Amino acid sequence: MSERPLILVTNDDGIHAKGIHELVEVVQLFGEVVVIAPEVAMSGMSNAITSDKPLRVQKLSEDPRLTVYKCSGTPVDCVKIAFNHLLDRTPDYVVSGINHGSNSSISVIYSGTMGAAVEGCLHGVPSIGFSLLDFSQDADFSKAKIFAARIFQAVMDNSLPKYTCLNVNVPTGSPKGIKFCRQASGKWVEEFDKRIDPHNRSYFWLSGSFINFEEEAKDTDIYALEKNYVSVVPVKVDMTCYETLDSLKNWKF
Repeated sequence: MSERPLILVTNDDGIHAKGIHELVEVVQLFGEVVVIAPEVAMSGMSNAITSDKPLRVQKLSEDPRLTVYKCSGTPVDCVKIAFNHLLDRTPDYVVSGINHGSNSSISVIYSGTMGAAVEGCLHGVPSIGFSLLDFSQDADFSKAKIFAARIFQAVMDNSLPKYTCLNVNVPTGSPKGIKFCRQASGKWVEEFDKRIDPHNRSYFWLSGSFINFEEEAKDTDIYALEKNYVSVVPVKVDMTCYETLDSLKNWKF
């Protein structure tokens, strides 16, 4: 009798976030689950790793089908230490999330959720990052869980190319379906609110807004989400700009 698939689960909102517990409920339907997540929220950590202080890992619970750890490091730290120390075999899948808030468009490069998914696919393991467009701590994940199960099953049936993962974003409410699309071109315009603390020292609080550079495009994740569809974007590790590479070959030195 073959082993059930081993599924590694992590996130960037921290081990106590509602989203990761909802995702565990989904993937437990498909296999044995090991959870390792940051002990505190690590949003916006992207692919950051900890190199200047020790990592601490604590096992929180264990039963035959679900083992849970918390880690003092980043989402990528969690994946790395799982592959290199905690797991007795390479996981069959890595899933990250369900994130509280969108990771569409350019947010993918800042996201700790997607940083963990990218790290998983760097190990040659099919990996998925899931996000729900709701930042509230008690967000309703019921519809997101349905689509997460459908997409996870599709990845099991079809696999993914090596060094490619999926960035899945789910709108709130009742999504109409799933759209495979590309990442929208856009950027965050940051604003730093300068404040003064009780000791008369200045500090800054980050805020800002997103600008979509291609509002008319109908093949992007932003468009799909605005039309109430779940967006699924394949993300690859290779960041080489091949068009520019070809032009650079004509440079004279």
